[in-house]
Amino acid sequence: MPEPTIQQLFDLTGRVALITGASGHLGSALARALAEAGASVVCASRDLARAKAAAAQLPGPATHHAVALDQMDPASLEQGWRDALSQAGHIDILVNNGHEAQPADLTTVTAEEFSRHLANATGYFLLARHLRDHAVERGGGASIVMLGSMYGQVASYPDTYAGICQASPVAYHTLKGGIIHLTRHLAVYWAADGVRVNCLSPGPFPGSKVDKRLVERLATRSPLGRMGKPAELKGAVVFLASDASSYVTGHNLVVDGGWTAQ
Repeated sequence: MPEPTIQQLFDLTGRVALITGASGHLGSALARALAEAGASVVCASRDLARAKAAAAQLPGPATHHAVALDQMDPASLEQGWRDALSQAGHIDILVNNGHEAQPADLTTVTAEEFSRHLANATGYFLLARHLRDHAVERGGGASIVMLGSMYGQVASYPDTYAGICQASPVAYHTLKGGIIHLTRHLAVYWAADGVRVNCLSPGPFPGSKVDKRLVERLATRSPLGRMGKPAELKGAVVFLASDASSYVTGHNLVVDGGWTAQ
C-alpha cells in the first residue's frame, strides 16, 4: 500500500462529524475546520435555530445538518443523537465541545451548582459511548475529541482576577481535569474497537464580552504575550479527527501559547 500523502492524511471527505456547542465562540471555529477539511458536519446546540444558523454558514461541498442537543439533559442527548444519525446516516467523528457554564467561584458555589457543573462530563461520556457503540456496530473506527482546558492541568492565579471578577470557578477546574483523565481511560478501553479518544485543551481564548483588564493580565502570563484566536484551534481539531493522528489516542493536545510549559 502506498504511503498516504499529507493531503490525504488530513482529508475528512466522506466522513461525518457531530460537534456539540457548534454555534459558540470556539465551537464555530472547530465546526468550520471540520467542514473545510471535507467533513459533513452535524451542528448541535441547545437551541435548534442556532444550530441551523451555524450549519448554514459552513462551507461545502459536503452537506451539513443541525440538531437540538443539550448534553446536560439525558432525554435531549438521546434524541439529539438519534436525530443526528437520522439526518446524516452515520457518524465517524464526535467533538464534545458543548459546555454549560457555572460562574460561581469557590467562595459562593453551592453543592447543587458544583454537582450540576460536573454533569457536563457525564454528557461527554454518554455521547462518546454512543459513538463507540455505533462504530462497533458498523464495524469501523471512529475518532472522539473531548474539550479540556489548560485549567484542567494548572491552577489559576488569584491576583489575575483580584479586583476585576470572581476567581476562576473551582467546579470548572475539577470538570476539565476530569475530562482529561476520562479521555485517557476511554482511550485504553476502546482502542481494541478502533475508536481513538483524544483531548484538545485550549489555553486563554477569551470571548469579546470578557473584561479587557482581565485579558491584559492574562496576556502577561502567556509566553507568547497574547490571547489565542479561535482559528488557532482549527489545525489541532482536524489533526485529532483525521488519519493524520491515526497512531494517537489517549493524548491531551494543549494549545495554550506556552502557558502550561512554565
